[in-house]
Amino acid sequence: MARQTGSARSAKSERRKEDILRGAERVFAEKGFLEATISEVARRSGVSEATIYDYFGSKEEILFTIPLETTRRGKEKLEEYLTYIRSASDRLRAIIHNYLDFYEKHPDYAAVALLILKQNPRFLETEAYRIIREWSRTILRVVEEGKASGEFRSQADAYVTRTMVLGAVEHAVIGWLLLGRPSSPSALAETLSAQIIQGLDNPDRQGWRMEISLTADGRTKNYRLTPEEEGEPSDS
Repeated sequence: MARQTGSARSAKSERRKEDILRGAERVFAEKGFLEATISEVARRSGVSEATIYDYFGSKEEILFTIPLETTRRGKEKLEEYLTYIRSASDRLRAIIHNYLDFYEKHPDYAAVALLILKQNPRFLETEAYRIIREWSRTILRVVEEGKASGEFRSQADAYVTRTMVLGAVEHAVIGWLLLGRPSSPSALAETLSAQIIQGLDNPDRQGWRMEISLTADGRTKNYRLTPEEEGEPSDS
């Protein structure tokens, strides 16, 4: 039998580590951190208890590692997605949708992150928490960009906005986890977005404008539409 290469062994090791983290995530979400045992995590992960200790020194280390890669990947994906969205309002709306949709699609992770990790002050010292803080700073940046462009009120407070967004998201998801209400957190995204953006919106900014060009029979007509007027077409 051919010997495994170093890269193959490394990939296998990473897969086993990921299996342990996902197994632990399920166990912690179902039983809580204090009631969960390493033996149960090993059984759910399909490995021995000794194998778990090859990767992690304690149950708490497993807990603190669970959000690390998940959060890093989520942050990178959101940042990439936001580059395609122009207005601050739409970027803020996308952030809110992202949070609620992510938690709804990963209920075990949501339970660990919002019901267990937030209660542990030592988590604040971890690399995973640093990434989570960076993720939340995206809200601050979007609000400040909206203020700079005149889309949001100059008096809008970015930190208060972040508190409102994260507080509302976490309240909705925790209610869903513990009480089954709302039946779908992501269904609240548009209502929540509209109410927060309404509070940020600058009433003095210039209204929207749409420009459309239509070509037929070799002739092009340009239309400019705004809330205040219906632009007359011009021939090109």
